Amino acid sequence: MTEHPATQLAALQSALAAHGRGELSATALGDAARAQQALLAALPPRYGEVLLNLIDRLESSALFTEESCSFSRKDLLDNLQTWMDKARGVLPGA
Repeated sequence: MTEHPATQLAALQSALAAHGRGELSATALGDAARAQQALLAALPPRYGEVLLNLIDRLESSALFTEESCSFSRKDLLDNLQTWMDKARGVLPGA
């Protein structure tokens, strides 16, 4: 049984919060994001492209111990939260 897209969005929001608290690695967050197939299918295609781009950048930024000019972890987390908010706005039943 496939989870409802709104349930997957909530799970992804929880994973993002856990990552922000340092309880979940960037790789684990990326795996969680990529696993939410019902959510990605329910959103316009551009949402999936943007999410995967942000996740790729976040995973790349995890390779650096300090903020770099091209990868700001805080900015990426803020952008992921913005993505969540916008996805919630367009997702039916969310």
